[in-house]
Amino acid sequence: MQETRHRVLDALAAGPVSGPALAEELGISRAAVWKHVEALREDGFEVESADSGYELTGVPEFGGAAVEYGLDAPFEVEYHESIPSTNARARDLAADGADDVVVLADEQTGGRGRLDREWASPSGGIWLSVLVRPDVPMAHAPVFTLAAAVAVTRAAREAGVDAGIKWPNDVLVDDRKLVGILTEMEGEADRVSWVVVGMGINANVDPATLPTDAEPTSLQHVRGDPIDRRVFTQRVLETFDELRGDIDSILPAWREYATTLGRRVRVETPGGTVEGEAVDVQFPGSLVVDTDDGEVTVTAGDCDHLRPV
Repeated sequence: MQETRHRVLDALAAGPVSGPALAEELGISRAAVWKHVEALREDGFEVESADSGYELTGVPEFGGAAVEYGLDAPFEVEYHESIPSTNARARDLAADGADDVVVLADEQTGGRGRLDREWASPSGGIWLSVLVRPDVPMAHAPVFTLAAAVAVTRAAREAGVDAGIKWPNDVLVDDRKLVGILTEMEGEADRVSWVVVGMGINANVDPATLPTDAEPTSLQHVRGDPIDRRVFTQRVLETFDELRGDIDSILPAWREYATTLGRRVRVETPGGTVEGEAVDVQFPGSLVVDTDDGEVTVTAGDCDHLRPV
């Protein structure tokens, strides 16, 4: 959203304010004020006109402008009703030099997860990709996947859903998948050029519409009523922004919400199967497994939680 439109919106929220007064306050013409007000109405904001002036009386349920309104994080939000992939769009924006952009959609038609697996993304979910350019080496980039998992888990718990994190990139409720995270990046060995963190959040969707092999669930299903997607998205972005500014805080927060630590696991890695008790996660996101042959550090793989022997 344009900076001037942001200021118009803030003034309307504190209103009522007359067109002439708003024009004088912002240093723009009365015609420009009217155009901004009409643009806000087109975005779904309810702006009433009365003798006392303009006043904001309603905020849209979802969308880019709605999420930006009141967002305490420096992200520009690009919204799509439907898009093949928010990650693909974010990669295109990265190639154009963009930074601190969120691609948000109500529906994805070609969503993908890890290992190019299909990720169903029906209307009613929260499908978003965050494009950032952190000043870190490429080897540190996986920590932003952990930050995203923490951000979503905190937002879910604030919404009354007791979510936890399964290594490396899933957020679960009662061992059912609520969120998948896919991180992509580009850069040189010593420096990241960009990182795109994609989050597929099963928000107000029916789990029956999702792939059964993932044993999915949704925020709405667990709560018994829909969540406010605008507020939920804002909380995810605000927490992610807070964590990326304090990288040392990410691992302790991840450990707090981890469901994998202390569990017996089987991890399928490129080098073979690792089985044992998950005892820790090390920066930037490696899992430490205590096996019969000693501790093994796993940097990537598919992790299954095993039932106690």
